[in-house]
Amino acid sequence: MTKRRWGTTATALGCSMLLFAAVPASATGDGAAGSGDPYFPLAGNQGYDVEHYDLALDFTPSTHTLVAQATITAEAVKDLRSFNLDYSGPAIQRIQVDGRPAAFRQDGQELTVTPDRKVRRGKDFKVTVWYAGQPQQLDDPTLGVYGWINTDDGAVALNQPDGARTWYPVNDDIRDKATYTYRITTPNGTTALANGEPVGKPVVRGDRTTVVWSMRKPMASYLSMVAIGKYNVTNGKVGKLPNITAYDPALPVTDADLHRLTAEASVWGKAEFGPYPFDSTGGILDRIGVHYALETQSRPVYDGTARESTIVHEIAHQWYGNSVTPKSWADIWLNEGFATYATWLWREEHGGATAQSVFDGLYATPAGDPFWNLKTGDPGRDEIFNGDAIYTRGAMTLHALRMKMGDQDFFKLLRDWADKYKYRSADSRDLRKLAENISGKDLRPLFEAWLYTAAKPGTP
Repeated sequence: MTKRRWGTTATALGCSMLLFAAVPASATGDGAAGSGDPYFPLAGNQGYDVEHYDLALDFTPSTHTLVAQATITAEAVKDLRSFNLDYSGPAIQRIQVDGRPAAFRQDGQELTVTPDRKVRRGKDFKVTVWYAGQPQQLDDPTLGVYGWINTDDGAVALNQPDGARTWYPVNDDIRDKATYTYRITTPNGTTALANGEPVGKPVVRGDRTTVVWSMRKPMASYLSMVAIGKYNVTNGKVGKLPNITAYDPALPVTDADLHRLTAEASVWGKAEFGPYPFDSTGGILDRIGVHYALETQSRPVYDGTARESTIVHEIAHQWYGNSVTPKSWADIWLNEGFATYATWLWREEHGGATAQSVFDGLYATPAGDPFWNLKTGDPGRDEIFNGDAIYTRGAMTLHALRMKMGDQDFFKLLRDWADKYKYRSADSRDLRKLAENISGKDLRPLFEAWLYTAAKPGTP
């Protein structure tokens, strides 16, 4: 994600929540709410691992109405008499578990489901939820606008950090990755895109068209995305890799630069970081009004404009943040620091300032400046998108590591990190251990100074 959400005014949009069939309170052995994230304790749930989401979404832009069916395939990791999903979207009509009616209740963002028979540990089970209404965006005073966002000709879903619940029931645990199928129906003449690749040809029935998209690689729920609108779409190739870009023709730009720079950044990233981790690349440029870009998996979304540095940043996230994902939101610097440092490397290799000169200029910031006030490795919930602490000082941390390790070992670290934790979750401790194994050096003092001290570190 590019730096975002500064000076956002909250309007606190609330979704009307209905209380449905009474469900007993959770008891021992049930799937409890919350996954233990230090910043978002209610996001995610316990007792099961999601394997696949199949989302059938029928959206009418003129009324902003969504009629949907979400089918979630999961494995129970304990016996479940009930379990929770994260959800704050349109009104639920009914729920089935393995084809049998299930009782449910909704309390805020928690949806508790009680099947008519216990789900046994180790068993795969399917949860199907039918719902309809008008999804609402989230507007947080520090995190900004996210979730399901209506546009003048459609909608775009941008979920970071916990906005997926605004448009489908989800286990919104950053560590619980799953594959996705999207079946999106819209009025004829409207285009629908999502993560991954299109499957088959569009199906037209009367005045509506259905398209299917598939993300076959594991994906954290905050990276899931749909974009619906009147787009111009360009299909191309980067070698054998599909490059699918789309833009709103009402914007005073064309798709040519987005398509070309996406291809160039994808090729460059492969050379720097290792094989591209997904089955396609691309991007979507729309008028959304959120004033940020987001690295939605395989196909980032850009609001209003897409500068070269922004495209490089979002494409770098496909390795760092999307394929390798933090174990908790406290470690978001592993996303943004790596992606920001990628733009430094790009600039250095394309005739611009060197990463060392950028680092030196930033390091000259006086010790008493607020620039140094937060801990990069534990900034607090309201500061996860702080441009200084997370993006810039995250990149500085990596350059300090480069200075300590030397170029040969550091660039090996970039590739090994992307390879060892591909499609997995990792944290700062995992990075330190890998860097120590490569370099043979004790890097604990560097990590402590640069990540966990709210003060200007000493020189590496």
